[in-house]
Amino acid sequence: MSDTLKVDELTARRKGREGDAASTEPVSTAYDAANTQSIDAFCDALWLEHGLARNSLDAYRRDLRLFAVWLAREHGVPLDAAGEAHVNGYLAARSDGKATSANRRLSVFRRYFAWAIREHRTAADPTLKIRSAKQPLRFPSTLSEQQVEALLAAPDVDTALGLRDRTMLELMYASGLRVSELVGLKTVEVGLNEGVVRVMGKGSKERLVPFGEEAHGWLARYLREARPALLGARAADALFVTGRGEGMTRQQFWNIIKRHARAAEIHAPLSPHTLRHAFATHLLNHGADLRVVQLLLGHADISTTQIYTHVARERLKTLHAQHHPRG
Repeated sequence: MSDTLKVDELTARRKGREGDAASTEPVSTAYDAANTQSIDAFCDALWLEHGLARNSLDAYRRDLRLFAVWLAREHGVPLDAAGEAHVNGYLAARSDGKATSANRRLSVFRRYFAWAIREHRTAADPTLKIRSAKQPLRFPSTLSEQQVEALLAAPDVDTALGLRDRTMLELMYASGLRVSELVGLKTVEVGLNEGVVRVMGKGSKERLVPFGEEAHGWLARYLREARPALLGARAADALFVTGRGEGMTRQQFWNIIKRHARAAEIHAPLSPHTLRHAFATHLLNHGADLRVVQLLLGHADISTTQIYTHVARERLKTLHAQHHPRG
């Protein structure tokens, strides 16, 4: 990307995020201008140097903005003057009992103050001696193959919306896409003849993800029947569209999963990524190589993928206990 294009996109991003910053906390302080300038410069650096996605940058900005407002209100200091006691106090004040939330905020602050030191905005890093909270090992909830089949069969494919839902569920289970990747797909990113989708994942990393014959059939039918019916005379780049001809959102897809899970009488714990987790677990159950699953999921670190090996082992142990005569 040329420097001119980067400057143009930065300008567009700054215009588009005014509402985001305003919505985080409706409190004005004497340090607003300085804090906003620092946070914007940091987020711009993250985007320019690391290519962080919009959702990630919005999350960083929100966490820093809330911390800055709290600092000014409770201690009368700007963000770049925060000390270790301030960080600890804020983490305690915002504690919801979840180590993951505290560690996420601490990770944001660490990254910000490391950048602030490099930019000579602050003399010391207040996060250096703060240790992350211990987190219990969490395993993704998944569905059995029978439950997945029931979920996939729940939509009424005789309707345009039902056919769209079935296609989205089939494609997610066949490819293991993240929800943001699924709803963000454009028609030009689908290679029906090749049986792959081109996905822009986390960190703006592109990958080609294959999907099987079953998903191929549903996708071809959706493009032929449902999508034109949903669009009518309208035009859209998005592959999956609403009844108004607009692109889908992550929340809308999450509602689709919940609605069809209820119809299928699935009472297992669910998340927006339930089918992504099932994709990985079922591949491993059937002997797929861990490195292959890592590539398909778009994980930068294989340790992230290894969590699914535990889920697969636990499933095998359960089946053994249920069916072995001495289980």
